[in-house]
Amino acid sequence: MKALDLYANDLILFAHIAETGGFTAAADRLGLPKATLSRRLSSLENAFGERLMQRSTRRLVLTEFGKQMLVYAHHLTDENQEAASLALHRQASPQGTLRVSLPPEFHELSLVEILSKFAARYPDVRLELDLSARRVDLVAERFDLAVRVATHLPDDSSLVARHIVTLQNSLYASPAYLSRLGIPASPADLQGHVGLVVAGNSGDRQSWHLIRGEEHWDGLPERVVMANSLGLHEALAIEGMGIVGLSDHFARGPVGRGALRRVLPDWQLPALTIWCVTPGRRLLPQRTLAFMEVLNEVLRPEDREALHRPVRA
Repeated sequence: MKALDLYANDLILFAHIAETGGFTAAADRLGLPKATLSRRLSSLENAFGERLMQRSTRRLVLTEFGKQMLVYAHHLTDENQEAASLALHRQASPQGTLRVSLPPEFHELSLVEILSKFAARYPDVRLELDLSARRVDLVAERFDLAVRVATHLPDDSSLVARHIVTLQNSLYASPAYLSRLGIPASPADLQGHVGLVVAGNSGDRQSWHLIRGEEHWDGLPERVVMANSLGLHEALAIEGMGIVGLSDHFARGPVGRGALRRVLPDWQLPALTIWCVTPGRRLLPQRTLAFMEVLNEVLRPEDREALHRPVRA
């Protein structure tokens, strides 16, 4: 006997006949002649060598074999409907409410560019943003999407994570600051400088972990200014208040304007990865896909395929 998938269309018709209880109702639902449905069902039974339904003048009754095959037929029907929905879904203009959770540093760094592009392109979508360091429960709090910055994500089979970009991080300071306090030649020289340091979730200061090949250095300058706002630190660094750790991506603008210079260019801070995390449903709303597309354009313009590589969170 041929593989069952070769009879997929006839099995879908069989599912409709079973659901409606007869050829007439199924023919009305599908817009097909009743004789066509009867012929296709008979052909399917001949291929299987066994009856799927017992016919009488009054009704159709599933056989035991028919009940078993109906389970498989329902799976095929669901897949067929989902494929059709996806095709319509992709063509539809995004609309409705989109709830997004973002880390607070997005507010000062790239969120304005992301939101302006998204609003101009998709005016029918209403955005609700949660800008906080807390890790929201996407399912319980009914969020469509969370942007998370982390080296790795905890295992959670109910979520799907899509890698957007891995950001390389370095130290930066303004030319005026470096002219005033000197240019560090090695990590040890940082002791005589001011560090603009991001506070951890518990309020403790996070040491700089510098890497050059196989060499590592952990520490901080003697004087630090601590806050949980990376955007504030960038502004303070531009004003000559100290040395800040920034992603090379976000520093390109200030460096291009001459407002910042890289410090210890042979050394790097650990890279961070930006993820889009969504509930583990198979078909994402068009508005969610649209937001991820814009996010990808802003953060990773050289790679349009990044958001199509989902992994389980």
